[in-house]
Order: sequence, then structure tokens, then C-alpha cells
Amino acid sequence: MRSFEDAAVRQTDAPAHEAAAVSAQAAAVSPEVTAATPAPDAAAPPAPDAAAHPAPDAAAPATPAPEAAAAHDADAGDAAARAAADALLSARSAAESSAVAAGESAEQAETASASAAADSTQTAAEVAHAAEAASVPEVVAPAAPTTAGTAGAAPVAEAAASVPEPAATAVPAASGPLDATEIETIRVGYTFDGPALEMGALVNGDPQSDVQVRIPLAMTNRHGLVAGATGTGKTRTLQVLAEQLSTHGVSVFAADIKGDLSGMAVPGDGNEKLLKRTRGIGQEWTPEAFPLEYFSLGGIGKGVPIRATIAGFGPILLSKVLGLNDTQESSLGLVFHYADRAGLPLLDLTDLRAVLSFLISDEGKAELKELGGLSSATVGVILRELITFADQGADVFFGEPEIDTAEFLRTTTDGRGIISLLEVPGVQDKPALYSTFLMWLLADLFNDLPEVGDLDKPKLVFFFDEAHLLFRDASKDFLAQIIQTVRLIRSKGVGIFFVTQTPKDVPGDVLAQLGSRVQHQLRAFTPDDAKALRATVSTYPNSGYDLEDTLTMLGTGEAIVTVMNEKGAPAPVVWTRLRAPRGLMSPSPDAAIDDAVAASALLPKYGTAVDRESAREILAAKMEAANQAAAAEEQALERAKAEAEYARQKAAMDKAQAAAQKKADAEYERLLRKTQGTARRTNTRKQKTVLEEVLGSRATKTILTGVVEGIFGTRRRR
Repeated sequence: MRSFEDAAVRQTDAPAHEAAAVSAQAAAVSPEVTAATPAPDAAAPPAPDAAAHPAPDAAAPATPAPEAAAAHDADAGDAAARAAADALLSARSAAESSAVAAGESAEQAETASASAAADSTQTAAEVAHAAEAASVPEVVAPAAPTTAGTAGAAPVAEAAASVPEPAATAVPAASGPLDATEIETIRVGYTFDGPALEMGALVNGDPQSDVQVRIPLAMTNRHGLVAGATGTGKTRTLQVLAEQLSTHGVSVFAADIKGDLSGMAVPGDGNEKLLKRTRGIGQEWTPEAFPLEYFSLGGIGKGVPIRATIAGFGPILLSKVLGLNDTQESSLGLVFHYADRAGLPLLDLTDLRAVLSFLISDEGKAELKELGGLSSATVGVILRELITFADQGADVFFGEPEIDTAEFLRTTTDGRGIISLLEVPGVQDKPALYSTFLMWLLADLFNDLPEVGDLDKPKLVFFFDEAHLLFRDASKDFLAQIIQTVRLIRSKGVGIFFVTQTPKDVPGDVLAQLGSRVQHQLRAFTPDDAKALRATVSTYPNSGYDLEDTLTMLGTGEAIVTVMNEKGAPAPVVWTRLRAPRGLMSPSPDAAIDDAVAASALLPKYGTAVDRESAREILAAKMEAANQAAAAEEQALERAKAEAEYARQKAAMDKAQAAAQKKADAEYERLLRKTQGTARRTNTRKQKTVLEEVLGSRATKTILTGVVEGIFGTRRRR
């Protein structure tokens, strides 16, 4: 593991490395080596080319100038190194032959080799100063020779021990933490046969424009993570990915949290600073506008409204939004089951509230009891949470027409993928609603799209910004639904990129499904930050970086990248300077957004809310009919009661009247008998009525005669 600071130290110590290398070469031509090597007139044959290279103290023609002397010394050093190498090989061969002949064991050979290595190191140190004047290329210090010897081959072993191994040519020192071998590994690791998204260039001290970092297009449906502290360039990375996906004909859905992603609809502004950066990483930057469709949650914003029905949203997602516990979530599921069984469409919040209110009413108590496991107290809690939720303005997000998620898979006539941007104003006020609504979109896509397996490119890539909001306070069922969706939705041709601040915001089971990772700078100002940093580093494969240091050193627009290659294996970890977006890196003008929305083909279809008959109206009619029936029944009961009372009173009155009449008759009979004699005499004489008695009187007759004469003028004049 090496950091960028290690590279700086290595550059500072370069003269020391060169001195050690020169010492190794000088050891090849030292007097000790010359003495240990048999002379030309000895019985043993000389090492190849040994006679052609005199010792350093031999007479040499003087050079007329310092430059010539330096050149001569360099050539002499190279020749001496070659001669020493040849001598070493000859000595090693002779020593190994002697060891075999003497029958020594491998352990004895290793002991002799170690002794020879020590002698070689001492010899190199003694002649280090003698070679400082020679200008030779940097080489690696010689390894200890492994020559083995026996007592009978002692002269040969001694000679071999005095001659160092030939110096291997080292990889030139790089200006960053990686050497040339590691750089080449990265170059090969990010070279793909199929189409790929260009991410940027390797940074090794400075950007290496010849080493490009890419993500295979086919691997973008294996999901990914874009993480980093605030202000480190996550949004720009998202924009770079979205623009290139659109160019390759892949549809994109992203939430525009801050509003600046809308600038993709406008060509970018190429200032000198931007062009200098893009040239440095090998990017041929040109401005370009990309096809955008603007959406808004429930019409709060400028875009085409996105709505969902309560029934389509489901009890699990709704419980996450309402903050219900597991028991309340289970109870809400029973309510959804009842509504479906009773034929009560749940379209908006008022429908669900109507169902809950009905179940705890007198009319619905019997049906509530039939559900089982659902108490009126739990229903009351859910009802209160719904009322609070609606008071926050969330009721506008639910209703009809419900968006068809196939609208997010469209492309333009020229084959580019349409980028669907969801405007989310005030997400900090409704974080649970925002995150859960996006999860509903994914779940709906998962349910609606057919199985397609692994495609050359995905149908849709879904960017989930502020992903930590999704997993905060998530229930077990909700988390299980997320994990299942992430695992299986790739077979539907959909890729998901989570965008958040630290990888620890994403559960481990979800993180394990993400094939590509773009990690921007992390900050470690607190113990918790340091702990999160170490946890992040532990999730990366081994690399040539000290990631715990490197992740805190990344500049804005730089990231540590690792992706899944075309074979499904992880590519090398690489410090990358990312490409610049080609669209505008700021919000589009409001007038341009308004014009785009007005011209959208989706606005007539989804622009106006529809309020058809649903659970609220059905239950209202049902309760009204029940109320009317109850009122009619009550009236009938009252009428029957009144009639019964009237009959009772009438019977009593009739009885009393009959009794009174009987009594009066009896009294009358008694009086008659008393005043008129016997009953037989009374019965034979006819009684006159009062009128007859009045009309029959003389006075009455006189009055009537006078009236008649006055009327008709027949009254006599006196």
C-alpha cells in the first residue's frame, strides 16, 4: 500500500537509490572481484569478455573534456556490469556442478549461498564511493547469489560470492503512488471490447491522459454507487453518466434535488478553465444539449404531475411514509385486504381515511370484528397519522391518473434515451415521502417489465439521489422489499445507482449487489467520520493506494473508481479525474422549462387530476343508505308506537264513555220512573223534543208570523 506522500518521499530519495545502483555496478569491476577471478594465464578458462574490460585502476586514455570523460565512464560501467554478469553465471554454474559432485545437501547449498550474499554486499559497500562519478541508469540493487559450493570447490564458490548478480533494469520511478507496472495493469483492466461510458483519466501525481477509466455499458445494469461528502462532485458525476447513457440510447430517471440537473437540456459553457481541465485528461469536450422530460410529484413544481393510487402504493410503502411500527403496518395490511374484498377502490388518502372511519363506526363494527387482529385503537392511530400526513400537503401525490412507468423508457427519434428528471422541491420537509415514492416507481417497474436477462445495454438506469433517506428507519419488510428489487430488477433491464454521502448509508446486503463504485472525497473530522472512513476502505479490494489517506486527499471532481469488467470481475482500483459534463452545469432558465413542459406530449394525459367514484363515495352512499334505512325504521317504530298508544287511549276512552253512557242511561231511567210513574206509561206517551216544544209555543208562532208579513209586505196597515 502506498500513498501519494510515499511517492514524494521516494522522489526525494532518488539520489540515494542511484548511488546504491552505481555501487552495485562498481562492485562488478572492483579490485576484489578482479583478484578473485582467475588470471588469463591460469589453468581455469577466463569468464567471457573478462579480459576485454580492465579494472578501474588500469591505465586509460585521458579524455580531452569532462563530457567525454563522463561518457567514457558510463560506457565502461555498462561494459563492466555485463562482464560481471557473465562471470557470475560462469561461477554459479561451476559451483553448482561442484556441489552436485560432492553430494552436498540443499541445506548446505543454501548456507553457502547466504555466505556468498553477505560477501557480495560487503564488497559493494567498499567500492560505493569509487563509482559515484559514473553517470549510469538507475538499476535495482543486486540480489544475493545463490551459488552453492563444497570444500573441493571452495575457490569457485569464493569467486562466485565475490561477483554480484547482473543488475535487473528497474521500472522508472513514477510521480505518484503507482509504478509503471501498476499503471499498465490499470490500463489493461479498463480496456474493454464493447461500448463503455468514459469516466475520466488515471491520476498518478498528475493526470495520465493515456490511461482512460471506463464503465462497460453492459455492466450498468449491475448497479452502482456514487458516494462522497457534500460538494465533492457527486451531482456532476451523475450528470456525466446520464449524458453518456442517453447518447448510447439508454433511458435515464433521476431526481433533481437541487435543480441544477435541468441544465442538461442546454449546451454547456466551455470556458478556458474547463477546457484546460478536459485537455489534461484527454477529453475532447464539445457542448451538447440532451433530451429531457420534466416531472413533479403531484404537480408541486413545473413538471408533468406524477401520481399514484393508494392501492398501487401498497401498505408496506405507506407504512414507511407514515412511520408506523410493525404491528401497525400489519394492521394496515388488513385494512387494504378488507377494501379489496369489499370492492372499495383506494385511490387517494380520503378513500383510506373513509375506510378506517367506517370500520370504527357503529355501522362497521361488525366488519371490523370479522377482520380479526385489528383493534379499534390501532385503527385510530393509523387514522391520526393519515390526517397529519394529509395536513402536510402529501394528499396531492395520491390519486388518478396514475403514471404509467413505461413513460420512463422512451427514446427520441434519433435513438437517444430520454432523461426523465423528477423535480423535488422541499425534499428536506418530506424526506420519507420522496424516498418511498421513488421506491414505488422501482417496484412498479419490477412488476410491469418482462424478464429479458442480460442485455448489451440496459433499458433504463435509475439514479437514486440522497439514498440514505430511503433506508432511514426502514422496517424489516420494507428493507427486504428493497433488497429483492435490487437483486432481481437487473433481469428486467434496469440498473440502479445509489447516490449518497458514505457507503455506510447503504445496508450491506444492498451494497453487495453494486458492481460499480465511484467514491469521491470523504472527510474525517470526527471520530465517527474516521470510523466511517475505515469502514469504507475495508470494502475495497487490495490496491497500490493507501486508501485511508487517499480518500481524504481527493480533489473536487476526483474519485476512487472500481467497476465490474465485462467478465463480471472487479477492475483495479484507480484514482480518477472525472470528465466534465457537456451540458450546462447549472439550472436551466425557468422560461425554457415552462416551454418544454407545455410542449410535452404527456401533459394532456397526466396534467389534470381525475376524481372518479372510489371508496369514499361508495362508503358515503352506503352509509347514507344505511342512515336512511335506519331513519325509516325508526320512523316506522315511532309510528307503530304512536298508533299503539292511540289505540290504547281510544280503547280506554271508549270504555270510559261506554261506562259513562251506561251510568247516564241508568240514572235517566231512574229519574223517569220517579217522575212519570211506571215504565209502561212512560213508554206509551211520546216525548217532545226541546225544538218541538219551542216551535210549538204560542210566542214563537206570533214572532214568526210577524217576520213573514214584514218580508213579503202582507202585513196589514193599521
